[in-house]
Amino acid sequence: MQIKIGIIGTDAIVNRILRVLKSFPTFLPLARIADRESDVLRAAEELGAEAEVLLLSGPISHRAVKHGATLSVPVHYVPLTGAGLYKALFSAFRAGRLDVGVSVDSLTKAMVARTLADLGLEHTRVVVYDGPAYSSPDKLVAFHRQLAESGHCSVALTGVEQAAEQLGRFAVPNEWIVPSDQDIIVTLERALLSTESRRGKESQIVVGMINVDDFGKLAMRRTNEHEVQKLKLDIHRMVLDYVESLDGYLTSLGGDEYLFFTTRGIFERETSGYKTIPLAKDANKSYGLSLSVGIGFGASANDAGTNARSALRKAKEAGGNACFIVREDATLIGPLEMADPVQSILSPTDASLIKQAEDAGMTSAYLSKLLHHMARFNKYEYKVHELAAMLNITIRSAHRLLLMWIDGGLVDIAGYEKVPKGRPRQIYRFTFLMDKSL
Repeated sequence: MQIKIGIIGTDAIVNRILRVLKSFPTFLPLARIADRESDVLRAAEELGAEAEVLLLSGPISHRAVKHGATLSVPVHYVPLTGAGLYKALFSAFRAGRLDVGVSVDSLTKAMVARTLADLGLEHTRVVVYDGPAYSSPDKLVAFHRQLAESGHCSVALTGVEQAAEQLGRFAVPNEWIVPSDQDIIVTLERALLSTESRRGKESQIVVGMINVDDFGKLAMRRTNEHEVQKLKLDIHRMVLDYVESLDGYLTSLGGDEYLFFTTRGIFERETSGYKTIPLAKDANKSYGLSLSVGIGFGASANDAGTNARSALRKAKEAGGNACFIVREDATLIGPLEMADPVQSILSPTDASLIKQAEDAGMTSAYLSKLLHHMARFNKYEYKVHELAAMLNITIRSAHRLLLMWIDGGLVDIAGYEKVPKGRPRQIYRFTFLMDKSL
């Protein structure tokens, strides 16, 4: 099961967190938009009974929840660091607003000084708000207005969205310091580690299967049997080193396939949260080969092994150089980044979605190829000849499949492309995967 995380904050921050959360397939987000303190408390009480951890948009909301709500789950908030200040300063610099001075809140003097020094703006006049991090927006607005009206500062940099809105109404030039993606990622990692489910799954057994793509062709390029045996030894040594980094156990299944065991906590850390397989890049750079990898999670070793074989089959069906994960609830994660950089589709494709695809006549092989191609090129719309080439079928077969998938609710007609001669070409959008990814 996914870990439910309650996300509470303003519309802009919540949407930003949800976008970053796509790279954390372990989490199932439950979002609430809350602008006022009373709304934040109400949302925290509601989500606290359902989620395993709460994530708030800032220190003001965090303080309100800590003092005004009784919760039994961990509560985190997204802090502001110098990373968020870079963008605000660049925007102010580009607008020519750093000539007089800058007023800043929500950050420490050390953070501001370090950021300005990094940008070569250490001589810029800066006044940093000296009050507590949880000061009300009204106090922050009064601080910035006083400096602006006295002519000491030409732009206000604030980390509170409500303060930025009020400053705008008072015609005070300002920039909102938005949390960077890295700030959000670090907070999500801390939130994940604080959950009970995460601690319980740390020692869960993970089974992995690695298959060398087209090993027979690689062997045929060797001049003699000694070279083939050396290649096998080199590959085995490389895979062994990778599994050693996972504190795992490796066994060869003969020739071009390997089986390994590790724990879920270690695998998650070594893959940066199910994002990338470093082994694939090493194999490509060192020996010019690609790998297909299947990872299985399960309540038992047998279930994990069965899921690993299913995941490997999906990687091979996608054309190789791919890695998929099949979890204990039959949800599918992937593809992960392999030898070539891809825009990984990490959000779990749940079992009901896979069943919907199968009921509409989409085979597992076609689904795997679509996922891999969509991840690699961030593409969800195809013309019929593009789809035929990608699935390695005839245009006539592609037409037939598209009609069947439209009837099954998997595909919509997104528009038409005009051509010099003949009828306009239809453009097909795979909405069932696009909606899941977005």
